[in-house]
Amino acid sequence: MDSTHLAQHAGTAGTLFASIFLVATSTMRTMIPLRLFSILTNLVLIATAIPAHNYVLILVQTLMLVLNSYRLHQMLQLVRDVKRSVGGDLSMEWLKPFMTERKCKAGEMLFYKDEKAEDMLYIVSGRFRLVESGIELPVGAIVGELGMLSPSNVRTQSLECIEAGVILSVSYDQVEQLYVQNPAFGFYFLKLATARLFQNLDTLERRLAQQTALAAAKTA
Repeated sequence: MDSTHLAQHAGTAGTLFASIFLVATSTMRTMIPLRLFSILTNLVLIATAIPAHNYVLILVQTLMLVLNSYRLHQMLQLVRDVKRSVGGDLSMEWLKPFMTERKCKAGEMLFYKDEKAEDMLYIVSGRFRLVESGIELPVGAIVGELGMLSPSNVRTQSLECIEAGVILSVSYDQVEQLYVQNPAFGFYFLKLATARLFQNLDTLERRLAQQTALAAAKTA
């Protein structure tokens, strides 16, 4: 069989396999399987383009292969980071690549109690205080993530910047997109948010106990 027939057969086989992979990708509902099938499609098209010396197709599919591999790595890394946070210090630093930076001035109100909640914030620098409770949030704290899970999606407290700093914000819509793309991310995010809720309740209980003990000491 000469090279011309080989190229023709390779092209036919490649088109058939690529068509199968493309149909398969259209049935995928989550991002990780979709990326895997896309990578397989890229490899098949590259393999079939080599005998035909179709360098344009080889170049395009190679670029797509690199992009799909990188996106797959990102999603797998995201899931690993969320799992690590659930079992560790409840950090949400894994969301930083998806967040937008914003500079805040002292005295600026970032949001008010009972207003519509649309995003959550990560404190990079500066000082911020929850007005109603008087709690000052440390650098590295996340605020607003529970508003996404509440039925009314409203802020439970107001947030004020008391010393100029920088925050990162991510919209609830983007978090929802990450959940749709990868249910594993959504599962661990819910576990993380629930763990943080219980952590906050424990903090409030300890503060209440301290205040009660202080009041009892004053009246004694």
